[in-house]
Amino acid sequence: MKELLTSEQRKEILNLNNLSEYEFTSYYSLSDYDIDVINRHRRDHNRLGFALQLCILRNPGCSLINMLEIPEGLIKYVANQINVNPEVYSSYAQRDTTRREHLEEIRQVYGYRNFNNSDYRTISNVLLKSALENGNSMYLVRTAIDLLRKEKIILPAIPTIERMVWLTRTRAEKKIYATLTNNLSVRHKRELEKLIDLTVNNNKTQLAWLREIPGQSSPDSFLKVIKRLKYIKEMNIVANTALIHPNRLLQLARIGARYEPHSFRRFKEDKRYALLVAHLITLSQDLTDHAIEIHDRQMMVLQAKGRKTQEEMQKQNGKSVNEKVVHYADIGTALINAKEEGIDPYVALEQVMPWDKIVESIEEAKLLSRPMDYDYLDLIKTRYNYLRKYTPSLLDSLVFKSTKSAEPLLKALDTLRELNDSGKRKIPDGSPLNFVPKRWQKHVFDDEGNINRQYYEMAALTELKNYIRSGDVWVEGSRLHKDFEEYLVSKDDWGKAKINGINIAVNVSFEQYIQERYETLNTKLQWISKNIDKVESINIEKQKIHVERLQADTPEEARNFSLSLYNMLPRVKLTDLLMEVAEWTGFEESFVHASSNQPPKGEEKSIVMASLMAMGTNIGLTKMAEATPDISYRQMANVMQWRLHEDTMTRAQATLVNYQHRISLTSLGFKKYQVPN
Repeated sequence: MKELLTSEQRKEILNLNNLSEYEFTSYYSLSDYDIDVINRHRRDHNRLGFALQLCILRNPGCSLINMLEIPEGLIKYVANQINVNPEVYSSYAQRDTTRREHLEEIRQVYGYRNFNNSDYRTISNVLLKSALENGNSMYLVRTAIDLLRKEKIILPAIPTIERMVWLTRTRAEKKIYATLTNNLSVRHKRELEKLIDLTVNNNKTQLAWLREIPGQSSPDSFLKVIKRLKYIKEMNIVANTALIHPNRLLQLARIGARYEPHSFRRFKEDKRYALLVAHLITLSQDLTDHAIEIHDRQMMVLQAKGRKTQEEMQKQNGKSVNEKVVHYADIGTALINAKEEGIDPYVALEQVMPWDKIVESIEEAKLLSRPMDYDYLDLIKTRYNYLRKYTPSLLDSLVFKSTKSAEPLLKALDTLRELNDSGKRKIPDGSPLNFVPKRWQKHVFDDEGNINRQYYEMAALTELKNYIRSGDVWVEGSRLHKDFEEYLVSKDDWGKAKINGINIAVNVSFEQYIQERYETLNTKLQWISKNIDKVESINIEKQKIHVERLQADTPEEARNFSLSLYNMLPRVKLTDLLMEVAEWTGFEESFVHASSNQPPKGEEKSIVMASLMAMGTNIGLTKMAEATPDISYRQMANVMQWRLHEDTMTRAQATLVNYQHRISLTSLGFKKYQVPN
């Protein structure tokens, strides 16, 4: 059996020093019945030993003999509850027979039992469901321990649990591999082998080519992305991913993404094909999302170019525009004077400017004028041909679905797709127009009421970007822009949950649910009404609630005290502080290897810390490698690829947060007012 846990992780499982105050009191507070059973024994050290055996069986769930260390705080807490001196514990169980007899008594009284082969099979089968969702070793070991404790089964030795987890995880992996590869034909397998074959494409594998997602946003980049997406689709690999938990599929895909193409040769056929299929599924989603991102940026560039063109025109014509403003100010002044003095307005105008100059100035003003709403849409027409480099491919390659409100837009896209296929230019009569925003309408329709093809298409593509962002339009095969329904519980699961009433936090009847919400709201409002005079900064005037703006009221003494505290802190290097926090919390153990699930050891911990600093300070791996002579760029790049991925970063963050919550300072808080629940 492969080693699943490190020695530190095994110690952590039975470590009672990291329990929160809530967990500590929940597990180790004795009931009146417990104390009655404990007091049946003579002598204080036997009562205390019996009580501690009972507490240890409740958490972590093993017998007292398997505990390497029992915290003094736990001994004192239990001793105080049964009124004995905690120091007498050292006299307990000097005879092994006493400890065994007490353990047997606890089994008889409280229903605990030893772990047997039947439990091994039962727990393994239940654990299989968790292993199908998450392959992390520590998670599965803790899940197995929770299952054993729930059934009041005394924990066996940790290596026994490890073996059970290892075998269960192996079963889960085989089941997942089979699910991903069951539908693969001989042709499919040949195509997958071609992906990692160096001889196919001049010493560059097809898989390496597929992974080269262009970063630049341009029509050419879009076409390159679509070319890769079509390659994957043409492989026509179908896997029933509905039978695989999304988290597990994503884990497999991430592992596959980290291996170099030649590395897949090391695996057995089922694992090799399964990793490749999972990787291709997520790679296809990434390519789809990247294509949408490029289109989104192109639409933003389209409008940015219009604004920039308008600004440049304003700069270039600034002198001429100012000249016209001066002219019309003079003309306006002349007309005002003419009316006030009762003289011929035309004579007054001729005195300011000759008539032919007035006519000439007006014609120039027409050329310089912009729309009354100062919109720039009339200036983007020149970008149409640039967009046409990729937009036909966009409509041809991606499948869009929508809510009812966006149906006119999808019909417009279908119209454009048909025009592209037929080569026709004119928008046919009866084409959908409901999607066209008001600001686009004067450009989409000409003076005779005909539809301008260029503006119609640009309006549709711009609205497509907006509708995708809002979620009214989704893209098949996308992960970021998928149907909102996919984020929710499936209809089948919801139907079962309603029937069985399982895992539902609220009433499934809308009438009852809304009635409960009304009652809760009324209770809160009634409390506010009765206590409004006691609540500072809130008052009711003319049937309206007024909340005063919060004012900064930090006393000067508090500020000075804060500065004095900061001055007391030692000046340390960030690297030293990071290593010190790692020693306190052990958060670096969370950065398990994506392939082996092993935490970093030895000098690899320093590499992890350096990589974290490179990320956290935004200086990058290259500069960090220059600043750390003993750590190379290649070492940090390897750590970034295999250890610092989303799952491990989340676990490390959770470790730090949990450690912070266990610090007594965080439990200090003050509540001045409390509204009843």
